[in-house]
Amino acid sequence: MTDTTIGDDGLALTPDRLTPILFAVAIFTSASLVFVVQPMVTKLVLPILGGSPSVWNTSMVFFQTALLAGYGYAHLLQRVGSIRTQVLIHLSLLLVAALFLPLHINGWLGEPDPSAPIGWMLGTLALSIGAPFAVLSATAPLLQAWYARVRAGYPDGQNPYVLYAASNLGSFLALLAYPLVIEPLATLSGQRWGWSGGYVAFLLMVVALALLVWRRRLTTADAPTLAVSPSIPWREKIIWVLLAAGPSSLMLGVTAHLATDVASAPFLWVVPLALYLLTFVIAFQARPWIPINVTLVIAAALGAVVAIVAAFRSTEWPIAFAINIGAFFFLTLMCHQRLAQRRPAPDRLTEFYLLMSLGGVVGGAFNALVAPVVFNMVWEYPLVLAIIGLARPWGRGKLPISHIIVLLFAIVACLVPHLIGSIIRSQPGAWAWFSAHSPFTEAQVAQIVLGAAAICAFWVRDRALAYVAIVVMITLSAQHVARGYAWDYSGRSFFGVMRVATTKDDRMGGDVHVLMHGTTLHGAQARNPAFDCIPNLYYNPDTPIGGATEAVLARGPARIGVIGQGSGAMAAYKRAEDRMTFFEIDPMMDRVSRDPRWFTYISDCAVGDIDTVLGDARLTFEKQPAGSYDLLIVDAFSSDSVPTHLLTQEAIRMYLSKLKPNGVVLLHLSNRNLDITLPTVAAAQALGVPYRHSIYIEDGTLPDMQIASTEALVLSPTPQGLADLDGHGDWTTPLPTRVRPWTDDYVNLFGSMWRHMFPPPERPL
Repeated sequence: MTDTTIGDDGLALTPDRLTPILFAVAIFTSASLVFVVQPMVTKLVLPILGGSPSVWNTSMVFFQTALLAGYGYAHLLQRVGSIRTQVLIHLSLLLVAALFLPLHINGWLGEPDPSAPIGWMLGTLALSIGAPFAVLSATAPLLQAWYARVRAGYPDGQNPYVLYAASNLGSFLALLAYPLVIEPLATLSGQRWGWSGGYVAFLLMVVALALLVWRRRLTTADAPTLAVSPSIPWREKIIWVLLAAGPSSLMLGVTAHLATDVASAPFLWVVPLALYLLTFVIAFQARPWIPINVTLVIAAALGAVVAIVAAFRSTEWPIAFAINIGAFFFLTLMCHQRLAQRRPAPDRLTEFYLLMSLGGVVGGAFNALVAPVVFNMVWEYPLVLAIIGLARPWGRGKLPISHIIVLLFAIVACLVPHLIGSIIRSQPGAWAWFSAHSPFTEAQVAQIVLGAAAICAFWVRDRALAYVAIVVMITLSAQHVARGYAWDYSGRSFFGVMRVATTKDDRMGGDVHVLMHGTTLHGAQARNPAFDCIPNLYYNPDTPIGGATEAVLARGPARIGVIGQGSGAMAAYKRAEDRMTFFEIDPMMDRVSRDPRWFTYISDCAVGDIDTVLGDARLTFEKQPAGSYDLLIVDAFSSDSVPTHLLTQEAIRMYLSKLKPNGVVLLHLSNRNLDITLPTVAAAQALGVPYRHSIYIEDGTLPDMQIASTEALVLSPTPQGLADLDGHGDWTTPLPTRVRPWTDDYVNLFGSMWRHMFPPPERPL
C-alpha cells in the first residue's frame, strides 16, 4: 500500500519524495558557492588595498548589492507565467556568467587611488565576479518559487521557507569550511580553480533539475495553483527592511571592531557572517532550536553588557571576542525571529526575499559608505548595538512606577563616571588622593557603575524605548570615559581612524603629542625644543629599530626606505647626505605627520627633504630600482592589525632584491595578539638568507612615551650586511622553526593567534 496525499482541491496527488531532496541539494549547493566565494575573492583583493579591515566591509556591500540584484531578477522572473520559459532564461544567464571564469581579479581598472579606493574596489569586484555571483544568488529564491508552484497542493508546498533554512545551512557550513579546511589546505590558486569547477558542476545540476521540473510540470497540468494573497502594506515592507538592515550593519560593525587589533583575515570575517546565516536557519525553522522568548532574555542581557565591553578595549581579546560575538548572535537572532514572525504567504516569497536583501544592502552601505563620511570615529557599531533594541517588545499602557525608578537610577549611574572624571581632573589634589587610595582605576570604577546601569536595562527589557534609552546612555558614558585622552584631532579614512592628543610628561619637557591609529599608539613627539627631535617609542635609539638604523648610518651616506609613515619619527635620523622615502597607503597619515601643528619630525627634524610615495607598498616599492637601498624598515600596521601580504615569503624576497649587497631589511614584529615572528623566521629560512632577531622590553625607567617594547627581525642578502649590528642592540639568531612560512598563496592567522597564546619552544621570548 502507498501513502496518498490529498490536494487542496480534493484530488489525490502521487507520492513524491525525490523532488524535495533534489531541490534541497541544489539550493544547498548554490548557497555554498555563493558564500564560500566571498572570503576567497576578498582575500584576493586584500593585498592591493593594504590589508585594511575596511576591505571586507566594502566587499560585503558589493556582495549584498549583487545579492539584491539576484533577488530582484528572481522576483521579476516570476512574472513570466511559464516555468519552461523561466528555466530557459535562467540557464542562459548561468551559461553567460560562466564566461567570467576562472575566478580571478582582473586589472581592467588599473591600480587603486589611495585617496578614493571604494569606487575602484566596487568596480573591480563587479567586473571580476559580479555576473556569476548575482546569477548564483538568484538560484535559491528562484528554485524555492518553482518548488512552491510544482508542489502546490502538497503540505510542504505551502511552506517553501523550509528550503530557505537549507540555503542558509549550506552557506553556514561553507563559511566554516573556508578557514578550517579550505584556507589551511589549499592555495589561493587552487581555491580559484576549485570554485570555478564547482560552478560548472552546479550548472550541470541545474540542467538536470530543470529537466525534471519541466517534465513534472508538463504532466501535472491539473495540479492546484498557488493561492494569491493580498498585497503587502508599505508600512510592513519598511519594517521588513529595517529588521534586515540592523543585523547587516551589526555584522560589519562587529567584524571591523574585532579585526582592528588582529588582522583583516577570513577566519575573523567568516565567524560573524556564519553566525548571521545561522540565525536565519534558526529563525525560519518550523520549531526553532532557540525559542524567541529565550532569545529576548539573553539579547537583553548581552546587549547592555557589550555596550560597556565595546568601549573599554583593555579587556583580554578572547573575552572581548566572546562577549561581542555572543551579543551579535542573539541580537541578530532576535531581529530575524521577529522577521520570521512577519513572513508573508508563499506567493509573496520572492518579494519578501527582495526586501530582506534590500535591508542587508541598507545596513551594509551605512557602515561601509555613510559612516566613514559622517563620523570621525567608529560610532556606527555602538550606535546600532543600542538602537537595535527597538526590535524588542514595546509593551502597552503607562510605564510602571518600578520602571520609572529604575530608569532614574540608570541616569544617575551613567552620570557618575563623568562626575568622577571631572573632579579628579580639575582638582590635582583629588587626583593624587584617588590614585593613592582607590583600589580601582578610573576606568574600572566606570565599568562597575555602568554595570549597575546594565542591570537596570535588563530590568526594563519588556519596554523597548526604556531599554534603548538606558543602553544609549551607557554607550555614551562608556565611550567618553574609555577615550582616555582629550583629542586635539580626529580623522577617519578608508584605512582607519587617526587621532592626535596632548599629554604631559615633565621628563620629556612638558607637552607630548601622541598619535593613535585605531586603538594602538603609533607615534609620540615631545613639543619642547630640547626633546622634540629625539625619536620616541619603537624608534628610540635604544630599540632594535633605532639600533639597526644607527648601525647602517655609521657606514656612510644611506638610502633609506620606510614602509609605514606613522608620526614620521624615522625622519629624525635623516642627515643631509642621506635620502629617505616613506611608502604610505593612507593620504591622511601623510597629511597629519607633515602638519607641524601635530608633528615636526619631517618638517623640522629631518635635514633635507623627505619623500612620500602613496599606495600599497607591495605595488609601489616593487617599482623601485633593484640594489639601491641600504636600509628598508617595514613597519606598516593598521591599529594593531597586520597587513599579512607585507610579510610573505614573496614580499621579503622582493624587499631583498631592492637592497645593496650589504643592505638590511628590518621587519617590525611587535603585536599584542598574534605571533608573526615565526612565519617571518620561516620565510628567512626558506630564502636561505642571513637573519637576526632582537626584543627590547621596556623596564619603566624611561618616560612612557619615550620608548616602547619592540620586537624586530633583520635580514640581509649577505652576512656582511649584519656583521656590524652587534654593537647596536642584542641581536641573536633564532632557533630553526617548522612553522610554515606565509606566502601570497598561504597565510594561517589562526595558527599565529594560537602560538601567541601557547608559544612553541622555538618562539624567541
